[in-house]
Amino acid sequence: MRHIGQIRQICARVGALGVLGLLLPLAACGSPSGEIPQPRETVIKRFAGAVVGDEPRAVVEARNALAQGGTAADAAVAMFFTLAVVSPSSASLGSGGTCVVFDAVTGKAEALDFIARAPANVPASADRPSAVPGSPLGFWVLHTRYGKLSWSQLVTPGERQAQFGALASRTFIADLGPVVAPLLEDPESRRVFADKTGRPVGEGANFVQSDLARVMAAIRTGGAPDFYRGVMARELAAAAKAAGGSLEVSDLEAYRVEWRPTVQVKFGFRVAHFAPPPAAAGGVEAQMFAMLDDGGRFSGASADRLHALAETGMRAYADRGRWMREDYSSADSLSALVSSPTIDRLTRSFDRQRHTASANLSPVPTARPENPAATSFSIVDRTGSAVSCALTMNNSFGTGRMARGTGILMSALPNAQGRGPVSLGPMLAMNESSKQFFFAAGASGGVAAPTALMNVVARTLIADQPLDAAIRAPRVHHGGAPDITYHEPEVSRDDVLQLTNRGHSVAATPTLGLVNAISCTDGMPRNPGACTAVSDPRGHGIALTISE
Repeated sequence: MRHIGQIRQICARVGALGVLGLLLPLAACGSPSGEIPQPRETVIKRFAGAVVGDEPRAVVEARNALAQGGTAADAAVAMFFTLAVVSPSSASLGSGGTCVVFDAVTGKAEALDFIARAPANVPASADRPSAVPGSPLGFWVLHTRYGKLSWSQLVTPGERQAQFGALASRTFIADLGPVVAPLLEDPESRRVFADKTGRPVGEGANFVQSDLARVMAAIRTGGAPDFYRGVMARELAAAAKAAGGSLEVSDLEAYRVEWRPTVQVKFGFRVAHFAPPPAAAGGVEAQMFAMLDDGGRFSGASADRLHALAETGMRAYADRGRWMREDYSSADSLSALVSSPTIDRLTRSFDRQRHTASANLSPVPTARPENPAATSFSIVDRTGSAVSCALTMNNSFGTGRMARGTGILMSALPNAQGRGPVSLGPMLAMNESSKQFFFAAGASGGVAAPTALMNVVARTLIADQPLDAAIRAPRVHHGGAPDITYHEPEVSRDDVLQLTNRGHSVAATPTLGLVNAISCTDGMPRNPGACTAVSDPRGHGIALTISE
């Protein structure tokens, strides 16, 4: 078996991080400027699986799992346990998230909910209240149902990097910069993320996490359930409370992950599956996709498509204010969210040539803060089975404090101020009757994550645009409140003028979300040669594929 991974233009994304097991000194590579650079993709002759994500080292380990004959679920496990070491800002062992999973054997798609939930009680003494970790058990359950390789084989790469040191990637340093001062006020975090002089680690620096390695070794040998009971649970709960958190052993023992049905939107002979609430972004994305596909709304010239994206986004966010409960669950059934009566109601006021003032919508959209700290990845294996996930700490680096003796940064408590799963919404598309996989994607970026994803999905699945061009294309976002259509600077002057002439108040913003996606235009495994994996050039991730 021969494995090929030709990575294009990765200098701006990987920095000093090694790729395919080799430490390549790329720190001197320059960053592109001007127009949005070409996405980073892998091109091969005989496709046998792909993985794409925000953190290069984690992508490499997931690719290795596929190359060893593992399933998409196996690769997702390897991805997570590496992320827990190299990207604890969004995916530590204390994190939570959601995945959408497609099984090519049965043709079934389902969602796995392992959100980091609130504990039963939050004492007044907790000055940094924390959530109950969900990711370790979530990926254990995913592996139990769909894994093939041994559990220990998949946990080991992350454990080794914690024990012997991981190189600080450009992705990690970009997350560290905005919060470095308060993070290093915590003695345990400072011990890991600062050098001997007390300065924060820089790109390419090696940072060792011995306490985390010990915990991961226990998870490797005893399985993730041991994390939630017995000695490990008592140790974690005590350390979390000592760090100002709000975790009891009973919270860990009571924690459960849930398999849930997806939000489904049929288009042509295919079905798009979106993560269901409480991953609330999935509901927003599903409604946007249904509105854009209905009646050919996503058609015409560039300005027409940007107008449609802004108008449907505004309406989906407004409707979210109606169906989303305080705990991010839906007051509507999943089918009702995207039913024909719902889509007809939402698009009744849609005008191809004029912007509808958000104040005229019902309900009127309201502004709310949303946590932008998250990460996403998508994987497809040689059989066409696929996994797409989004993870979060509910805040960048969670509570900002590390549970002493464990090396674990705890997730922040979910609340109505945007800390929670509201911006999570991975999705997949396939033909379930022929069991062919077509598309997978995830996004991060807070309030702009759902619209960023739909900018790409609509171009790829509705307009049949190549994935690399769809991800490179400049984006627009309208979240309902304020009544402003935000656009990336690369949107042409003519398109901005046309949006303004249609009544949009416009404002430029540097970037709108990060999207990682895999597209198999003719179906996988029917025509694997038509598959492409692309990581967003706005970030620092990579896409890798394998062949045989």
